[in-house]
Amino acid sequence: MPLIHCKSLSLAFGDVALLDHVEFAIDRRERIALIGRNGAGKSSLIRILSGETAPDDGEVIREKGVRFTNVPQEPTFADGVTIEEAVTAGAINEHEGDEDWHVTVRVAEVLSRLGMDGSLLVSTLSGGMKKRVALARAIAGAPDLLFLDEPTNHLDFDGIAWLEDTLKAFSGAVLTISHDRRFLESFATRIVELDRGTLFSYPGSFAEYQRRKAEMLNSESLANARFDKLLKEEEIWIRKGVEARRTRNEGRVRRLEELRRVRAARRDVAGLVKLSLDAGERSGKIVAELVNVSKKFGDKVVIRDFSAILQRGDRIGLIGPNGAGKTTLIKLMLADLAADSGIVKRGTQLQVAYFDQFREALDDNATLSDVISPGSEFVEIGGARKHVISYLGDFLFPPQRARAKVKSLSGGERNRLLLARLFAKPANVLVLDEPTNDLDIETLELLESMLQEYAGTVILVSHDRAFLDNVVTQVFAFEGGGRIQEYVGGYAEWQSQAKTDTSWANALKTPANAGVSSSGAASASAGAATPSGTPGRKVKMSFNETRELEQLPAKIETLEAEQAGITGALADGTIFVKSPEQAAQLSARLDAITTEIEAAMTRWEVLETKRTGLVA
Repeated sequence: MPLIHCKSLSLAFGDVALLDHVEFAIDRRERIALIGRNGAGKSSLIRILSGETAPDDGEVIREKGVRFTNVPQEPTFADGVTIEEAVTAGAINEHEGDEDWHVTVRVAEVLSRLGMDGSLLVSTLSGGMKKRVALARAIAGAPDLLFLDEPTNHLDFDGIAWLEDTLKAFSGAVLTISHDRRFLESFATRIVELDRGTLFSYPGSFAEYQRRKAEMLNSESLANARFDKLLKEEEIWIRKGVEARRTRNEGRVRRLEELRRVRAARRDVAGLVKLSLDAGERSGKIVAELVNVSKKFGDKVVIRDFSAILQRGDRIGLIGPNGAGKTTLIKLMLADLAADSGIVKRGTQLQVAYFDQFREALDDNATLSDVISPGSEFVEIGGARKHVISYLGDFLFPPQRARAKVKSLSGGERNRLLLARLFAKPANVLVLDEPTNDLDIETLELLESMLQEYAGTVILVSHDRAFLDNVVTQVFAFEGGGRIQEYVGGYAEWQSQAKTDTSWANALKTPANAGVSSSGAASASAGAATPSGTPGRKVKMSFNETRELEQLPAKIETLEAEQAGITGALADGTIFVKSPEQAAQLSARLDAITTEIEAAMTRWEVLETKRTGLVA
């Protein structure tokens, strides 16, 4: 018998059915990922399954004695409670009849897996650490079923790895809402999608779900096209009027009425967010230059002797544990914060747009239209005026919600609104601090595509591994003690080049670090501070930069040889007659090579300048 079995569940808000007579069951030891568009009703379904709310119709059958625990996105704890007390409370609440030694042993096992000092006050922990404690508290009760809502939000890479290992070792069943694609691939044994009021189940991995979902959407599109063609033909027939009445084909008339009813009831695939960004005027070639920059808060060193050059068009990912100082580095780059030592130079003609992970730019009492265009009914995008209601529609906000208050929005809707606000103004430098939290998979993929085509400079902080791999071309990795290392590529390349992330794990497990809050000046350090080292040359090159500089001449030579070969092939023009497709491919490649050579030459100039220590 399943742990939970739902029969013909229905739930509606207004005239929109979030759950439309759905059937659903959860078996023991299953690891289910619940996905779907923002606002589809995923959290509502979990509240029904856990008994917090009742459906409009249908039945939820729970196995007798089944125990389940819900871990919310923002866990709460009693004032003054320690980690050990919080975990123990979870064990006692679920097993009041157990002997004390059973509870003690179970709590000790969970604390050992948590890898934290149980005497620390929960109130001193960062948001990510509090989420770990909340999960440990839930697991200590040994429930049969865990409900998790976006568990990877605000966790760093080490925290996500810990979460994956913990859930795989958990003996009960798990149902989690998540849009973290790498986490889903690692964790889930079944993907369940809530789409237009219906639950679709896809056994297997997330990659298998993507393949089968694409096939299903294609089949649905073809079926709808055939249906719409038949409906159109019948509408033409009925409009003839006289012929329809003369033939007295009442059966055909009834069929048309049924076709109309079915079409009116059909819920098409929800629209996609329309993302576009005006890159504004080109910034200067150099966006920011940092030379031997250091910063500390109290006795905690956040950044130690860091040098880097950001060029126009760079897409930089900042990687590091929570509290390492990524936001501090951004503020130094943007001249919003003064360095303790070293030189920070900002480029010219910079237009900066900043996406704040804490959404502090949003006023809860403001309306959606006021957030986008205060005091005006229009926004100007790329030189064209657009009504604010139409612009909000591009981000899937219907017209009737334009006057709604920000406080009425869900987490995913707040992120979409912040993106809409961000993209309403031209910007040639885009700073994104955890932009992926609460965004559904479709919007994530569209945001990735937009950033890949964006002509400006991107500085990205994210713990979404797939998002980093698909967007950034360089990584600044915080490796403890204020040290920052530069790597070429995204998350996967950083993992490969760095070989190990033990410095993160060790830094995170130290009692001093475990108690650091992620807000304010406590974003100080991921590792213990050490006295500042002896200053080196004015501009330092990393090992990877030295190797890259050595390889660039050969790379440029190879590209130029390929360029000459293609130019020769296209020179006499016969290829355009004999093989137009090949000619088009070669022409496109020739354009790409020109861009690659220019980028390589620019990179060589920057690295050579850095090697000689001659800073402009």
